Amino acid sequence: MATSEHQQLPPGLAAIHSQCQKCYPDQPNPLQVATIVKFWANGPDPLDYISIYRNKGNPLGIPPHWHYISCGLSDLYGDGRLHEATGRGQASGYGFEITFRLKRNKTDTTPPTWPAELMQSLAKYVFQSDNLLCSGDHISWHKPLDGSESRIRHMLLTEDPQLTAIDDVVGTCAFIQVVGITADELESAQKWNGPGILELLKGRPETGGEWLICDMYRGESLFELDPSYQVKVEEGVCREGSNLSGVSGVCSWEDAEGVVGIGSVANSSLAPAPLPEVHQLPPAEDNGSIAELIRTRTLDFVHLKFNQESGSLLPLVLKGRLKHGRHFTFKSAAGDVAITLVTTSVEGSFADNKHPYAAHGPWLHILVEDDFLETLINDLADLTQINKAVLPKRYDWKDKNLAISIVSDKDT
Repeated sequence: MATSEHQQLPPGLAAIHSQCQKCYPDQPNPLQVATIVKFWANGPDPLDYISIYRNKGNPLGIPPHWHYISCGLSDLYGDGRLHEATGRGQASGYGFEITFRLKRNKTDTTPPTWPAELMQSLAKYVFQSDNLLCSGDHISWHKPLDGSESRIRHMLLTEDPQLTAIDDVVGTCAFIQVVGITADELESAQKWNGPGILELLKGRPETGGEWLICDMYRGESLFELDPSYQVKVEEGVCREGSNLSGVSGVCSWEDAEGVVGIGSVANSSLAPAPLPEVHQLPPAEDNGSIAELIRTRTLDFVHLKFNQESGSLLPLVLKGRLKHGRHFTFKSAAGDVAITLVTTSVEGSFADNKHPYAAHGPWLHILVEDDFLETLINDLADLTQINKAVLPKRYDWKDKNLAISIVSDKDT
């Protein structure tokens, strides 16, 4: 982009283009996917522009690829039309833009537009939920990113390896790269953590290499290419635990009188914002006079119900979270129902040693003491490979007044 043209751009957009020009000085006018009616003018798509650069790669193992860069999650204009105006040292809009790198075939002359559609979907999630996308996070998508039959069906997030963060007159903006992954790579990221899996993916050219370039034609997962990587994941979980603090799931609970708390949602394409990665739970939300009418009640008996997908996470929750003194929440994205499992080292829980089961409205807390935790780990170990044919399946611990059932979706 020529200097005169650059000076005419709004300040936030100019800052992004300036950063891109450092990487692509030979492409002053990249291809762009632009919305016709902008989001700030009541259009449907949050990203005003998505620039697409042709990256030639390098001889050190970086293959040729398309580099997609969003414009719209940060404050492009600095005049308050969409984002609150800030300044240097403060987040510009949401404080980040998203990028995506797609491996380019030798015969490709023009980039596909489906990555732009994917990025618009992610941006809509951010605007609708006010949840940020952060390096190390994972996104459960449950379908091929390009709508094909590809095995690349989920995403991890990392810092873009070329674009460094901006601190300009409209504020700070980082560049978060979307990385396509397979189902078992997602499962391992949930089991351990995103950064650990990203480092393993960087180690092989087939899985993206150092710049984590997405190959939608990739036929093998990281663990099929080298089964020893699974051992590294297991060692990481034992050493560090799991960073996954909560998921959207299909779940319900009831007390001895059959009073039911229900949260039924298909596992959403985007997980809700995780609970704080600290050993203290946030307080129950205060809704004024309504909250005053909702009293925390202790329960003598609890029956938990999960569908197969949510129930299969219980071994991970017990070994990767509770065994390391951390909490975990199954939460309904469609409502207020939540089931939080805690240990004695977690502060802020409704439950305590005297009353291990307590509910504040639809939010249930279950305190799992150390001796019972080992029992649960042993008794629920088979849930990682449970077969739908055996559902429903119920586990009872009568001495603890607790039951857990794994049921079909229609029975939750």
